[in-house]
Amino acid sequence: MRVFAAVRRGGWGAAAVLVWAIAGGSAAAQAPAVPDSAPVAPVPAAPPTVAAETESGTALSTLLGEEAAPPAAAAPGAPAGGTAGPPGRDARLYDRLHCDDNYGVKSLFDTIHKPGGKGKSWYEKYTIRGYAQPRYGRTLYQTEGSADPNLPADRSINGNAEGFFVRRARFILFGDVSDYLSLYAQYDFAVTLPGVSTSAFFSQLRDFYGDVYLDKDRVNRFRVGLSKVPYGFENMQSSQNRVPLDRTDAINTAVSLNERDLGVFYYWTPKDKQKLLKDLVDGGLKGSGNYGIFALGVYNGQGLSTLEQNLQPHVVARLTWPHQFDNGQVVEASVQGYTGMFVVPGSDIRIRGRGDSETPEGTGGNRGYRDQRIAGTFVWYPQPFGFQSEWNVGRGPGLSEAQDRVETRSLQGGYAMVMYKWDTGRCGNVIPYTRYQYYRGGYKSLPNAPYGTHAQWDIGTEWHFRREMELTLEYSIVDGVNVSAIDRDGALSYRNFRGGVLRAQFQINY
Repeated sequence: MRVFAAVRRGGWGAAAVLVWAIAGGSAAAQAPAVPDSAPVAPVPAAPPTVAAETESGTALSTLLGEEAAPPAAAAPGAPAGGTAGPPGRDARLYDRLHCDDNYGVKSLFDTIHKPGGKGKSWYEKYTIRGYAQPRYGRTLYQTEGSADPNLPADRSINGNAEGFFVRRARFILFGDVSDYLSLYAQYDFAVTLPGVSTSAFFSQLRDFYGDVYLDKDRVNRFRVGLSKVPYGFENMQSSQNRVPLDRTDAINTAVSLNERDLGVFYYWTPKDKQKLLKDLVDGGLKGSGNYGIFALGVYNGQGLSTLEQNLQPHVVARLTWPHQFDNGQVVEASVQGYTGMFVVPGSDIRIRGRGDSETPEGTGGNRGYRDQRIAGTFVWYPQPFGFQSEWNVGRGPGLSEAQDRVETRSLQGGYAMVMYKWDTGRCGNVIPYTRYQYYRGGYKSLPNAPYGTHAQWDIGTEWHFRREMELTLEYSIVDGVNVSAIDRDGALSYRNFRGGVLRAQFQINY
């Protein structure tokens, strides 16, 4: 019909232009004049021609005697950014995949991989940092008749071969891949493997996860991969920021002595709390970092570097609330808990120190034992006086009193610590501290899940004399179970060590 209208209004030349425009995908700049020698039928005068534009619709409208519509904003449903549809067609009828003729197999790029969309180089998006903790430790005394010296959190203390030791050597790569994804990867190059007494400095992946943000304000996010489990303030607090040399057994045994596991965790953190949690770390107040005001997650439950052993994942939830008073003082209170099934590894021992080598019943397999805890946390940040305390109760795997089987047993324990932060101005920060910890329960991640009590006083001082260097001296009075499985005739495993340990640590931040 449009061709006939063009003949009637502009002659056969205009009709030819119209056909050519439709077939070729572009409009003519102007309808050609009809030769004087050609006989033509009298027709109404054609409207003035209009110069062609990039869109063929204007020229076609002129040829048809229609009023050319001015450029308009993209209609609802039209491609974002005002992308027009194919020449000569209504852009409102085409999506962003079909807005031109370069789609489908004709295009080598999809909507995610766009031409020229490579973005920044890796060194413009990521940052490298880390820290190392060389130590020197020595058992100063041992009560007669007690077990050999043993600290579950520091394998360099054994009473027989002690000296210099590298507790941690961390290398961290992190950064924003985009507004909606961050990457965090951490390696430790000073790992001592379980059961290995003479070899050290193995490399182990400690963290490897992506934070997927659901909004640009980063209030809601999912953490996917290998990361810390949100249970316990001191578990989430980096060893780079913690004042005492090691975490307490009462809290650390909840997540297999290394705080991490494979899983998916949801974190909710309002913008004002994001800033407060960041300032508590950056300002030197020994914060735990941003693990959400509310956290909920599922994870394997067997711990770092251990494959899942059953079909029942662990579930964890945490709620915390940091608050800053008008005078600047910050306090934080938290509650957290988890539940799951844990499979205990086994090892040969002489049961009650008698008989042949045996592995206690109930180790291995694919079922496991009920593993549940709930904990409370209170932190009064050191401004300059500080107080920090946590306590948890629950039940979990533990070796029986007869040492012949593993069973589900009750547990409880926690710690309390006082400290004082003295900012000297010229010589850095000095933080003297005293901490008492107590735990009665099982060490589920160790062979046979040894069950016992651990009581310990820690008295020390951290001297952070430069941003990149700090020195900590700590003396510990210990009465705790030796968690080593001893397979030797007449040797009774899991007795308590009672004695004193002195340790010094020089921390390098880079």
